[in-house]
Amino acid sequence: MKIPESVLVLVHSPQREVLLLERADAPGSWQSVTGSRAMPDEALRATAVREVAEETGIAIGSPGVPAERLVDWGQRNVYPILPAWAHRYAAGVTHNTEHVFSLQVDRQTPIRLSPREHLRYRWLPWREAADCCFSHTNAAAILQLESLAR
Repeated sequence: MKIPESVLVLVHSPQREVLLLERADAPGSWQSVTGSRAMPDEALRATAVREVAEETGIAIGSPGVPAERLVDWGQRNVYPILPAWAHRYAAGVTHNTEHVFSLQVDRQTPIRLSPREHLRYRWLPWREAADCCFSHTNAAAILQLESLAR
């Protein structure tokens, strides 16, 4: 059963182009890196590092991607779990708590998708990326990238 606590990691370039991934289990649905804690006591930062590596092949803490580029926004989103995904959680679990992070990388950083999770990826300007996300919390977080540049 999935733990109803997850991370959302906005992978973006210095120019605020956002990496979006197309879900394998929902073709046409685009999102940033997301994933649940593996264990209840897994640190959220560790969850973010693991999910970025699993979904994109980007190794946070490697020479090209220093660990300090992973930023915890200190922001939480609580939302109802969609009925289509409810079977992944324990009976009676109705909401997920999502913790927002961002990771700045060079747009030329190699991306290696997990084929069981994603079909393809694309880099989009931040406003366009927000429009493409099926998740309202993902779109809202992307729109906040504008304030990071100030």
